[in-house]
Amino acid sequence: MSKTVLPISQPIQASQPMPSSERMASTQPMPSSQTDGENAACVRTQPSLLSVVVPAYNEALVIEATYARLKQTLENLGVNFELIFVNDGSSDETLQILADLARRDDLVKVIDFSRNFGHQIAVTAGIEHAQGDVVILIDADLQDPPELIGEFLGKWRQGYDVVYAKRVQRQGETWFKRATAKLFYRTLRSMTEIDIPMDTGDFRLMNRNVVDSLLSIREKHRFIRGLVSWVGFKQIGVPYERAERLAGESKYPLRKMIRFAIDGITSFSFKPLQFASTLGFWSAGIGFVAILAILYLKLFTRQTIQGWTSMMVVTLFLGGIQLIMLGVLGEYIGRIYDEVRDRPLYLVRARYNLSNPREDNR
Repeated sequence: MSKTVLPISQPIQASQPMPSSERMASTQPMPSSQTDGENAACVRTQPSLLSVVVPAYNEALVIEATYARLKQTLENLGVNFELIFVNDGSSDETLQILADLARRDDLVKVIDFSRNFGHQIAVTAGIEHAQGDVVILIDADLQDPPELIGEFLGKWRQGYDVVYAKRVQRQGETWFKRATAKLFYRTLRSMTEIDIPMDTGDFRLMNRNVVDSLLSIREKHRFIRGLVSWVGFKQIGVPYERAERLAGESKYPLRKMIRFAIDGITSFSFKPLQFASTLGFWSAGIGFVAILAILYLKLFTRQTIQGWTSMMVVTLFLGGIQLIMLGVLGEYIGRIYDEVRDRPLYLVRARYNLSNPREDNR
């Protein structure tokens, strides 16, 4: 086992994707002589290496059980595998437990972030370090059953490049969580032109061609399940019932859920901006009609619009709309600002049983 600790004064930045030539599946275009029919005829049997990426944030109560269940499942499947855990700045004993697992088992790889960078960035880091020609994404809380990986591989052997888990039931969640999740997926679907499957999370299998395509996208505000849909390729869903957390508490309170929803919508849709324009035209039209009505009453009748209250209601209403639209513009401008700064997606404090892929490619 090797452990690389980075000097604080020289943090290592997020690595660039490794060349496809070093991996089992190439992202280079197929020769024109190879038809789609010939490609479909290629039979997949067993991946030479399967990489499982597990982001973890304050999961000390469950992480050992996650490791044991994943390892048993993969050994039963008879595949060569590696387990890549990404410690996303945990403040509990998660890192200590993962470091101990890495010392005892060379198949366990650990990436330790310098701070909390967020779930989607942790997933990205794990994907960047994955060496397998097939990559599995799964959370550490065991709400997603590792046993479903066998069914994923069955679909992969049939020629599918992405196999995602589709939730048909969510156990142990409040009605509010279920209702807001349902609302989010349907709102996102209606506002984007990308076919993002509803009722799915990040639990999925990805073939190497999909992984390499995903790593070529370097945007800062990442919505992984949306990006996987955006890159395309042959995809299929597998229905399952999502279990309760084995231990601990949800890492997505309402505030983070709202932030996540905003990232998803603004990453794949301009409709909030278009809505601002539409609302502006409607407000202007209503205002013009109101002006005509007031002038008519003033010039041709003895009635007048009286009252300070009515004036304040109109002023506050229009002012509220303007502030909301400024906020929408601010969300998009903030994302432009983040992209222009071009800071690394994450910084790594230490790696266990792993080398830096950026150094490997020099």
